[in-house]
Amino acid sequence: MSGIGASGIILLVLIALLLFGPNKLPELGRAFGRTLREFKKGANDLMDDSKDKDRSVNRVDVSEEIEQPKKERRLPE
Repeated sequence: MSGIGASGIILLVLIALLLFGPNKLPELGRAFGRTLREFKKGANDLMDDSKDKDRSVNRVDVSEEIEQPKKERRLPE
């Protein structure tokens, strides 16, 4: 089973045409496209947020490691 073939897509389009009519199909297609775009945008934003959090955590860890040796090298007064 490799998925829906060309005959399956044609069958789905014919069923949709019978259920919704020719005037409603373009509107449904646009709505589906908008929904898909919003989903992709939200998923990309979520992935970008998680990457930014990982980077900020790494920056804090690196800066703390750099500052610690400087404190140990102080000369006595």
